[in-house]
Order: sequence, then C-alpha cells, then structure tokens
Amino acid sequence: VKEVEEIGMLLPQVEDCVLNIGKFNGMVSLAAFFPFKSAQAALDNINAISEGVVHADLKLFLETNLPIGGKKKAMLGVGDAKIGGALQEELGLAIQTGGVVAEILRGVRLHFHSLVKGLTAQAASKAQLGLGHSYSRAKVKFNVNRSDNMIIQSIALLDQLDKDINTFSMRVREWYGYHFPELIKIVTDNSTYCKMTQLIGNRKELSEESLESMEEVVMDSAKAQSILEASRSSMGMDISPIDLINIERFSNRVVSLAAYRLELQEYLHSKMGQVAPNLAALIGDVVGARLISHAGSLTNLAKYPASTVQILGAEKALFRALKTRGNTPKYGLIFHSTFIGRAAAKNKGRISRYLANKCTIASRIDAFSDVPTCVFGDKLRDQVEERLSFYETGEAPRKNLDVMKEAVIQAGEVAAEIKIKLAKKEKKRMKREKKLAALSTGDGDEEAVYDIVDHGATENGEAKKKKKKSVSEAVQMEEEASAAENGDVPAKKKKKRKSEAMEVEPVAEEAPETPQTEKKKKRKKKD
Repeated sequence: VKEVEEIGMLLPQVEDCVLNIGKFNGMVSLAAFFPFKSAQAALDNINAISEGVVHADLKLFLETNLPIGGKKKAMLGVGDAKIGGALQEELGLAIQTGGVVAEILRGVRLHFHSLVKGLTAQAASKAQLGLGHSYSRAKVKFNVNRSDNMIIQSIALLDQLDKDINTFSMRVREWYGYHFPELIKIVTDNSTYCKMTQLIGNRKELSEESLESMEEVVMDSAKAQSILEASRSSMGMDISPIDLINIERFSNRVVSLAAYRLELQEYLHSKMGQVAPNLAALIGDVVGARLISHAGSLTNLAKYPASTVQILGAEKALFRALKTRGNTPKYGLIFHSTFIGRAAAKNKGRISRYLANKCTIASRIDAFSDVPTCVFGDKLRDQVEERLSFYETGEAPRKNLDVMKEAVIQAGEVAAEIKIKLAKKEKKRMKREKKLAALSTGDGDEEAVYDIVDHGATENGEAKKKKKKSVSEAVQMEEEASAAENGDVPAKKKKKRKSEAMEVEPVAEEAPETPQTEKKKKRKKKD
C-alpha cells in the first residue's frame, strides 16, 4: 500500500477511488503473487484458512516476500482476524485487521485480473467457482454432524406427524359423528377410532357376527358389546354409500400415518442408540433428540454448560423474566422427562438442575468417545433416581466418584468386547473380498478351491469334513451325483466296461485280398 486515507475512507469520493482502476493503482502496487500449483493445493490452503491455521505455502510466501529489517517494521493487513492472530503468533509480525484493510482488499479483489499480468477476469471467475465447488463438496462430504442431521429431521417429522394425526383424527370424528355420534364417547383413542370406522362402516349393517373383529381392534369385550348396543339405538343420521366410501378412505390414510409414526419412532430409537446412547439411556430417545435438535448438533450440545441445557427451549420465558425482572424459568425441554414429573412441586427446580448437569456429562461422553456405549448413561440414570429418592425419603445417595469408577471399569470391558466383534467382522469381510477376487481373476481351467459338503450328511445333522477340490473334480462329482439320482451308471464305470468289452471282443477275420488291395500295399511299400 503506497498511500491510503484512513480517516475519510467512508466518504463517497474516497470509495470511488477504490472502484476506479487508475486511482486504485496510485494507492496500491503489486509486490508479489504466488499462484497455486494445483486444485488440491488450493483446497488445502482454503481449508487451513477456514480453520484458522497457517499453511506451509502461506508461511513460505510471507517469509520470502516480506521486507526483513529496516527502520520501520512492515505492517501486514489481513482480512480474517482469526488467521491474523495465528500469523502474529507464528511469525511475530505486526498485523492489522478490519477498517481500512477491508476496503483495500475489496479493491484488490475487484481489480485482481488487472493487477496480475496474463490473468483475465473470466479465468479468475472460473478458478474461484471451481475452488468454491470443491470446498463446499468437501465440507458436505466430511460433515461430522451427518448422523445428528438424521436425528434432527426425524424428531421434527415425528412432531409434525403427531400434529397431523391429531388434526385428521378430529376431522374423521366430526365426519363420521353425523352417522354414529355415540362411538366418540366409547372409543377415545384416535387411531382405534379410525380403525373402528373402517370396520363398522354403515352402523345399520353391524351385527353379532362382527363382535369378534371389534374385540380384536378395541381389545375389550365389554366395549365391543357397548358399541353394538349403541349402534342399534343410535340417533345419528343416515349416510349415503359414496359418503361412507370417502370416510373410509380418509380413515385408512390416518391409520397408515399412525403406523408410519411407529416405524419412525423405531428408527429414531436405533439412531439415538448409535449417535448418543448415554443421553438416550439417561433422558429417553425423544427428549434427547429434541435437545440435539434445539442445539443444532450433538457437538454444540456438548459445548453448552449445564445452566444452558436446563433452560434450553424456554428462551422466551427467560428473556421475558429478565425484561420484567421476574422469576426465571426452572426448566425447558427437560421438563418432558419423567424425573421432573415424578418430583414433588418444591423439588422440581432442584431435580431439573441435577438432571441438566447429568445430561451435559452424558452428551460430552457421547460426542467425544471413540466407542459409543450406554454404560455411563445407565449409571447417571441410577444417580438421578437415587437423588429423587433422597429428596423424598432422605436416604443418602452414593458418591459420584464411586459411581464413575464403576462406570469406567464397565465401559472399558464393553468397549473391548465391541472392538473384538468389529475386528472379527473386518476379518470376515477381508476373507470374503479375497475369495471374490480369486474367483474373479481365476479362469475355468485353473484350480479354484471349493468347499464341498455331502448333502446326505447335512440332512442327518452330521456334516462331513470339507474337502478342497479343483474345479474339474467338483464338476465331475456333480455329474456322478446326478447320474446316481437318475439310476444311470456313473461315467467312470462306463469307461471301464467299455475297455473290458474291447478286450473280450474277438479279432475279426481278415477279408480276402482283391486286386485293388494288392495295388495299395505295393504303393505303401514304395513310399
């Protein structure tokens, strides 16, 4: 930078100088330019800058081109404050970030193709676009929160399904209630009501024969009997067949949605067991998933202190209390846990604080442990149970140190077992791959190893020892087995019999010589 107006930088006249290439050349001159050797090198550099790390290329470039010594120490302008701090620590340079630096870098970016000889604006934009795509692709591909995203989406869908099923069930109740209003009071569950509307259809056609099928749906014989009696003396209006078909179709959709919700809940349970087993064991799948969803990821949740986890989900109430100087909320999303519901009114705040503390520990173990196990989650749950009983009965709970020592020993054993299982699976996979590679590379004539087990022995439950045979032998054995099943003689025996027949056959008498045969003999002798 030759000269720059720092005080009047934001004036329109000074801003125009940055936009005009002629005036900008008077402010700035190109000292050095170092192009990336390859696209991979560019990607490595941009990844290092995004993480605030000084790359070897950047360090070499600065050490080569910055003036060393002199009366005035060189000042380096850096756009990103994070990388500026890293450069200051590593190279001991005088760094300036923000303010005038941002305006100068804006001008450099705008006129970059003019400053560097042989570079066009089109080539620069193409290079930027390619690097941007590869950087974004790498960020998406190696995203550490991939499993967390599945949990966040599934819990959001689960909540949405609950709302939709409730709304649709109310619509079915209203619609079918015109025809059979008494059913609403007898069957209170939404999913069961929709199944009953499918089963009953027209209430006038309901009879004793359908009592068993109604019992299967309602799971109560008395309730099924009361439905049958109510249908006979119902005050509902008559309904046309086309209306009834539409109601049945709609109720069928609601039933299928309820079934899908159960499947989704199972999926969420399995995902939580893989990603955050300790948190799921402590507070449950749904509440744990809601905490992860609200925090954005499991890593973010692990970074939160226990006080934040306690009121996570009650932000409106917290800021309202701070604004009006009222009482701050005692709990947020963790209120849905069973522990707070079981605690007495005076102990709800205390148990929520204790539970938030344990949730933070569980989330940190899940986020940063190599082998996920639910040992710590179970131990932490036991501790919360003991604390709850302490508030009610006064029985002193165990010390945290003793509990954690037990948990560490158990977790080590479980992790060792899991590692052994994973190693065995890996060995099996490698063996399978080697066999497949051998089969794919080997030709039909070459000898390939096959494991052949006698079918008769396997039927009796006594499998014979496996024998290693070549391809040709295996084919031969299969032919013999098929021939034996058909009642034919095996190929080998046939060959033997043929040879014996050849030996037994008498030699045929020589035919009398003709003039032609004599001529042929003479020719052979001459040859």
